[in-house]
Amino acid sequence: MPIINSIAAFHPEMTAWRHDLHAHPELSMQEARTSRVVQEKLAEFGVDEIITGMATHGVVGVIRSGTSDKAIGLRADMDALPIHEETGLPHASKTPGVMHACGHDGHTTMLLGAAKYLAETRNFDGTVYLIFQPAEEFEGGADKMVKDGLFDRCPMDKVYGLHNWPEAKAGTFFWRTGPIMAAVGFFEITVTGLGSHGASPHQGIDPIVVSAQIIGALQTIVSRSIEPIQGGVVSIGSIAGGEAYNILPERVVMKGTARWYLPEVGDKIETGMHRLIHGIAESFGARAELNFFRHAPATVNDEDATTLAIEAAKTISGAAAVREMRAPTMGGEDFAYMLNAKQGAYLMLGGGSGNGDPLLHHPKYDFNDEILPVGASWWATLVEQQLTKAG
Repeated sequence: MPIINSIAAFHPEMTAWRHDLHAHPELSMQEARTSRVVQEKLAEFGVDEIITGMATHGVVGVIRSGTSDKAIGLRADMDALPIHEETGLPHASKTPGVMHACGHDGHTTMLLGAAKYLAETRNFDGTVYLIFQPAEEFEGGADKMVKDGLFDRCPMDKVYGLHNWPEAKAGTFFWRTGPIMAAVGFFEITVTGLGSHGASPHQGIDPIVVSAQIIGALQTIVSRSIEPIQGGVVSIGSIAGGEAYNILPERVVMKGTARWYLPEVGDKIETGMHRLIHGIAESFGARAELNFFRHAPATVNDEDATTLAIEAAKTISGAAAVREMRAPTMGGEDFAYMLNAKQGAYLMLGGGSGNGDPLLHHPKYDFNDEILPVGASWWATLVEQQLTKAG
C-alpha cells in the first residue's frame, strides 16, 4: 500500500498510542482520560489551537497553513462499550466490563497520526479541524457537539468520517453515496402482570407469556407494515423477568433496537410498536409501557464529498481496493448528525485478515494495528487534495 512514508515511519508510535487507549476504555460521556490524552498529544504535535468542552469531553485540534479560507473537518470517535473483554491480549482492557469493541481506539489513533503529520508538514493551504467526538455509541455525542456550536466555532466546507470494517480485507475502502448506515432507535418495554405460583398460573397474569406474544408480533411491523424495498429491523436484545423456577414474576423488561433508512419508516415502526404492545397487553389483562428513543438518523453521504473521499482512498490503496458497497448496512452512526448539518461523507476501511476475525462489538474483537497508517494517510491525503497548496 502506498501509504505516506513519514506516517509509516511512526507506525510503532501509533500502535503504542492505540494500545494505551485500548487498555483504558471509557464509556459514552465518561471519556475524561481519553480526552486528556488526545489534548496532550495535540499539544505535543504543535497544533495551532485546541478547543475543548463541546459535548463535555469533545476535543477539536486546529491546524492552519497558508492564507486560504477553505477548511475541512476530520472526525473520530473516542468512546468504548459496556462489554467484558475476552481477548487475553497484553493491552486488554484494565476496566472490567468495559472495552473498545468497536475500534474507536483505532479511529482516535489514526486521526492523531494524521494530526502529527499535518502539523509537521503543513503541506496544504487552509484550515484543518481534527474532531475527536465522545459518546458515539450512546448519548448522541455528535448531536451534542453540533448543538454546542461545532460548525459555528469551526467553520468548515466539508466533514469526513471513517470506520474500521473487520469483515473486509485490511486496507480496502468501501463507499456509498446516499444512505450508508441506518437510523437507530433504542427501546425498553415493561410488561406488568400479576405474579403467582407456577403451579397456579390461573391466579395471576403471566407477563412472560404476554412478552412472548409481543416479541412475535413486533416482527410483523416490518414484514407486514413496511414496503419490502424500504427496509427496517426490530430486534429484542435483552429480556429480564423472574428468578425462580416455580414463580411467575410480576414484571418483565425487554430492551432492543430498531433500524431504518427513511424517516417515515421510523415513524411507522414506533407507531406500530405502541399499537401492538399496548393492545396485546390489554388483551391479556396486563399493562405495558414503551419507552422509544431515537439515537441517530440515517448516515447519508453527499455525492460530491464522496467522490473526493474515493479519490483520496484510491491514492492510498489503489483503485482495485476501493469498492462500492453492495447495500447500506443496518449498523448506525451518530456522525449522521454532522452530515445533516454539513456536506461530507463517511467511508469504511477494511481491517480483516480473512481468517474469521471477531466482528465489531464482539468480546474478542481487537482493532487491526496494520491499518493505522492507512487510515492516517487517508485523512492526510484528504486534506492535501482538497486544500491544495499553491505551486
